[in-house]
Amino acid sequence: MNYKQALQHNIFKIISHSAKELKLDSYVIGGFVRDFILQRGSAKDIDIVAIGSGIELAKQVAKNLPNHPKVQVFKTYGTAMLRYDDIEIEFVGARKESYNEDSRNPVVENGTLEDDQNRRDFTINALALDLSESNFGELLDPFHGVQDLQDKIIRTPLNPDITYSDDPLRMMRAIRFATQLNFEIEKESLDAISKNHERIQIITNERIVVELNKILEAEKPSIGFLLLEQTGLLQHIMPELTALKGIDEIEGQTHKDNFYHTLEVVDNIAQHTNNLWLRWAALLHDIGKAPTKRFSKKVGWTFHTHEFEGSKMVYHLFKRLKMPLNDKMKFVQKMVFMSSRPIVLANDIVTDSAVRRLVFDAGDYVDDLMTLCEADITTKNPSKFKKYHNNFKIVRQKIIEVEARDQIRNFQPPVSGEEIMKTFNLKPSKEIGIIKETIKEAILEGIIPNEFDAAYQLMLKEGERLGLKVNSES
Repeated sequence: MNYKQALQHNIFKIISHSAKELKLDSYVIGGFVRDFILQRGSAKDIDIVAIGSGIELAKQVAKNLPNHPKVQVFKTYGTAMLRYDDIEIEFVGARKESYNEDSRNPVVENGTLEDDQNRRDFTINALALDLSESNFGELLDPFHGVQDLQDKIIRTPLNPDITYSDDPLRMMRAIRFATQLNFEIEKESLDAISKNHERIQIITNERIVVELNKILEAEKPSIGFLLLEQTGLLQHIMPELTALKGIDEIEGQTHKDNFYHTLEVVDNIAQHTNNLWLRWAALLHDIGKAPTKRFSKKVGWTFHTHEFEGSKMVYHLFKRLKMPLNDKMKFVQKMVFMSSRPIVLANDIVTDSAVRRLVFDAGDYVDDLMTLCEADITTKNPSKFKKYHNNFKIVRQKIIEVEARDQIRNFQPPVSGEEIMKTFNLKPSKEIGIIKETIKEAILEGIIPNEFDAAYQLMLKEGERLGLKVNSES
């Protein structure tokens, strides 16, 4: 492979020239080189290692670039970053690291390129391309990372037991790369993750969530979650998921393994949406089943109200993992809470009023909800699989028809509270709420159309029932 092809962008010549001016050696290292070899498209992130000061090299590069882009300096980490031509370039001086047991933050000393490659997490991320004039584009691969790319293997440059114990986040990164690239983690490395899984507890939840998100955004997220469970990491991160694992049997009656079912649903939804938060909803849609699982001789295993319980658990899980407690969390909650509604519809005769209620409750998220419920079909029976999907097609068509006719999505009552107050000369009171609810229910049930005149007449009728007198001036 001609590695000079990776360095065709003019930024590399400028970095090479700048390093020569400072009498430094410089190298492109890590993901940029890996992704070039894998032909994963043009990278927007480039890591540069300088044998000397990375910060000084960044400043020199900025000086030699047109428009002299601003250099962001992170003195604590000894790094600097600049943006050029939609590319983010990070500069660091070559270093060697040592760790203490209670932190993943290393003690850092200046080092050689070899030291810097030794400290890398995986062999496939230790690949470097020389930027010096004399050896421009030469590959330095001390740990046979190219071979590991060809063999589709995740392996650490040094002893994996030490690598993962020193920086336990690397366990998450190993699983994330295995998921993204569809690679295998070699046995010694996988065993070391299982051995060190408790060390994940020194990593901040924010860092862990970054890796979880990348696993969820992969083409087949189940690869990562199976590895997280297999190595013992998932129990520390999301015990709500591991609680779903296993099949209980009483008097010959069993239920499905809800952990493996969940992973099937996540893989299914990944084929139809890149919406990260909808993928989170798929991952968490059944977490309420563990605390609500019951057995009775009459009906067997039940999970009554698991959607309600699960939606409450979403908040606590997001809060614990330091995830956003904003509209994203509320969206996941809503999807979990409503996750069975379209399924009930698809099993019954689809009435207009049921569809109106579904659209009213789901609002703008009704399409996302339908996508989640279609992903929830994991039956291995071909005829059932076809039947359920056909039923959902009917529900989707019914939603389009009802929407076009009744405009229920983001429903606003045709008669406002102010109109009711004016008509009956009322101050804010419970009667206004009763009248608004009566109008809403009549529209959802199809008793009256979603129009002002019909709603106004019903308002007058309901006001009369409540003993209200019409204001003669209205």
